[in-house]
Amino acid sequence: MVKKTPVLFFMSLFLIICGGPAFAYVPDTPKRVDIEADRLSYDSDSRTYQASGNVVITFEGGVIKADDVTLDRLNDEATAEGHVFIQSGEDILQGEKADFNIGRETGVISGGTVFLEKNHLYLKGETIEKRGEATYFLKKGEATTCDGENPDWKFTGSDVEVTIDGYGFLKHGTFQVKDIPIFYLPYFIFPAKTTRQTGLLPPHLAYSTDKLGLDVEIPFFWAISENTDATFYQRYMTKRGFQEGAEFRYILDEGSYGTFYGDYLNDSMDSADPENSEFPDRNWQDNDKRWSYYLDTQTTFSPGFYLKTDVKRVSDRWYFRDFDSYNYYMTHYRPNSDRTFGNVTFEANKSLPSLTSTARLVKEWNLFNATALAEYTDNFQSSSNDETLQKYPEVTFTGMKQPIFDSPFDFELTSSFGNYYRTTGYRGNVLDIYPVFSLPLSFYEYLEFIPSVGLRETTWDSSYSSSGTSAEDKDGSRELYTAGATLTSEVSRIFNVGGEVIEKIRHAIRPEVTYSYIPYIYQGDIPDFLAGVAETNTATYALINTLVARLKDEAGGKTYREFLRFKLSQPYDIKEARRDTSGSLQPRRPFGTVTSELDFDPFSYLSVDSDAQFNVNGGEWESLNATVDISDPRGDSLTAEYRYTQDSVEAINVYLKAKATDTLDLWYAVRKNELDKKTLEATYALDYHRQCWSVEFSLTHSPDDKSFMVVFSLYGLGKVGKIGGRMPGQGE
Repeated sequence: MVKKTPVLFFMSLFLIICGGPAFAYVPDTPKRVDIEADRLSYDSDSRTYQASGNVVITFEGGVIKADDVTLDRLNDEATAEGHVFIQSGEDILQGEKADFNIGRETGVISGGTVFLEKNHLYLKGETIEKRGEATYFLKKGEATTCDGENPDWKFTGSDVEVTIDGYGFLKHGTFQVKDIPIFYLPYFIFPAKTTRQTGLLPPHLAYSTDKLGLDVEIPFFWAISENTDATFYQRYMTKRGFQEGAEFRYILDEGSYGTFYGDYLNDSMDSADPENSEFPDRNWQDNDKRWSYYLDTQTTFSPGFYLKTDVKRVSDRWYFRDFDSYNYYMTHYRPNSDRTFGNVTFEANKSLPSLTSTARLVKEWNLFNATALAEYTDNFQSSSNDETLQKYPEVTFTGMKQPIFDSPFDFELTSSFGNYYRTTGYRGNVLDIYPVFSLPLSFYEYLEFIPSVGLRETTWDSSYSSSGTSAEDKDGSRELYTAGATLTSEVSRIFNVGGEVIEKIRHAIRPEVTYSYIPYIYQGDIPDFLAGVAETNTATYALINTLVARLKDEAGGKTYREFLRFKLSQPYDIKEARRDTSGSLQPRRPFGTVTSELDFDPFSYLSVDSDAQFNVNGGEWESLNATVDISDPRGDSLTAEYRYTQDSVEAINVYLKAKATDTLDLWYAVRKNELDKKTLEATYALDYHRQCWSVEFSLTHSPDDKSFMVVFSLYGLGKVGKIGGRMPGQGE
């Protein structure tokens, strides 16, 4: 047995050995090639290698394995037979016989298969021809994304051509399920993309009994350039007609990008219904042109200086009530998203009370900020927008807390100038300047005391406008001072847990007392668009508990995580405590509403977020909001939300996902208005998924509609149908 070695001194000897293991290294060729085999011979005249027995040929970008290989180094052609395995880049070719050009990485393999890693796509054919770096042509071919010898589904064709990051084309083919032909496909195109490409996107298919009828949308995506693209939405609803929509996106650099979307529908549905108690004044005789548009841009002129627009408008206040099951804004809803595109931050359903559009010009310095804001609000809860207050514009200048030169004093500033406009009612201008001075004092490491004083000047001019009604103009000014102080401390203790993940836990208790004083000032002459400043003489105590864990990862690294924060606070009204009660039946009630805030996130499968306000004088809850998220490693999850505001809101939202089996997920979502004892919406859904395909069914009930959707997905090739709206926990 001869030891394998690449040493050049033994190369000539190895080239003539016809028995025993051998190894050859061939220098000075277009591509370096290493040959390893049980038996190896070389013909110097034709520069041809004959290798047999566990042949492994390694070249730049790939490898060839087979029982026998003939390698022509003049043309870089390899002919391999017996258990042929070729890896070219990330793609894998296998078969019984192959002719492969190492230089061009092209060739033909007989009775073989190809696995395309990027798409998880399997190709199988009588012959497979690799025509280039990214193109394959098959005779009597098959294509599937399913693993295994007997795939759940596959496309077949007499001729099949596939281009990675492009499309697959087949002729005279079928779509088969478990080798049973389901559809005949004389000519078919399917996507084989891993990057953005021009072409059709998965369609939306649904049926709505009352609002939309049969609902079909087929989007077309246009990759215009590396930094621009467009999507055209063609949507037909049997009860309303044809809706056209278009989206355009661009990105110039990291700080300059934008999205524009618009749609239009000539609504053919007669929605006038005198018996409709929810919208008794609705009539489309003069307003059947339905439209919406959305503009989200940011343009950065220099670091810290940018223009940001967030404009969204709809034709009427019933737009989201009619299209609440599915619309562009709902499918692009991303709360608190850091994505450059698709950051629609409002839930576009029938519960949306208003829609606010903004454009702001911002200039930032290290300790100062200047912002010019224009804001327009559409109020969907009113038949007219005439009384809704708009800002055209509002300019603010803010100074962060900072030392005054080298003195121990700190300074901060809030100032603004706004022009407030409405068609009916008071409108005018307001100038507000409010500097605050403070002196932070520390007593050793246990106590911090910060007294402060502020001076506030506000001036305004306003006029009243309304057809047939007049009122006096209101011009004036308001001067006042404010005073306050904050006293804080903190005690803590560290507990050694000694766990495999949690090493230590730090428990900190932070008591805090805040005092605020604002004297009484007459404000009977201010316009209604200027907020009043209430007389204040209040001390507020608070107690904050935090738990911070020190975690240890597998590599021994240390991280810290605050998994509990609980704050309890209550104001004490000194003015109320001093109130003269002689001759009054109302007793003093200086203690105000108790407020609690809880954030509890002990591990990745449980989180609790709640806030509440309790009126100690009336013994009633003024508000209570809580969200609980529970999940397990198996994939089950539960999200429960409770929202309560006294005499206004009481709502329960539940989102449940149950993993019945490894291949079947059950979904349930319900939104309830407990104040009116109504179920606003209930959705039942199931998702049956295998390794390479899935089917989803959903049924949604609401008081004014019922909808049913079916989504069939072939993984790697796209979907037919799409669930309208959003299911909890569902990924993008």
